[in-house]
Amino acid sequence: MMAKGTEAAARAAMVVSQLRTSAVSDPRVVAAMAEVPREAFVAPQAAELAYRDRPVPLGAGREQNAPLATGRLLTAADLSPTDTVLLIGAGRGYTAAVLSGLVAKVVAVESEAELAGAARSALAGRGSVTVVEGALSAGAPDHGPYDVLIVDGAVEQLPDALVAQVKTGGRVLAGLIDGGVARLASGVKSDGFALVPFADIDCVILPGFARPRAFHFPG
Repeated sequence: MMAKGTEAAARAAMVVSQLRTSAVSDPRVVAAMAEVPREAFVAPQAAELAYRDRPVPLGAGREQNAPLATGRLLTAADLSPTDTVLLIGAGRGYTAAVLSGLVAKVVAVESEAELAGAARSALAGRGSVTVVEGALSAGAPDHGPYDVLIVDGAVEQLPDALVAQVKTGGRVLAGLIDGGVARLASGVKSDGFALVPFADIDCVILPGFARPRAFHFPG
């Protein structure tokens, strides 16, 4: 665990050195990230690493996005206090905790039982958040439709089944693997839909979103 008295200083340093200097310009997002203790939402043995500017271990082979990636995704989402958000890749609950101070309702989906259980414990008392254990690619249609879809990691492709859970005119944010490089991307659901990269910022890769590989007959 982090030594007492250092957590607030570490969060303040994160805000100054990682967020404010890198286009995380929504003051509500900055304030929420300055308030939520990241060290409570990572693997216990990784608490000392919680505020570094790179992914942090969560356990179960997964990592939490670096603060900058999360901050840029939430800023680009243009969040409203009345929004209902579908969060894919809950991990141990950090991004859901940040969102709980920004929107009306968060439904956070996590496929790993260990992480989903940890998220429920860490998010206890945040009544606006529901943690759903299940396939990330399936989302949580029973709790929708949603104003915003946030995929807290990088994917090769975004399933139509997830986009279908977003209201027409709703916003979609995700990390997108393009040519082997992860970029942050956004889109608005309408008659047609596409994710458009907006920042070359690395983010963690989420399982279950690989593009089907073409089969080649042996020569």
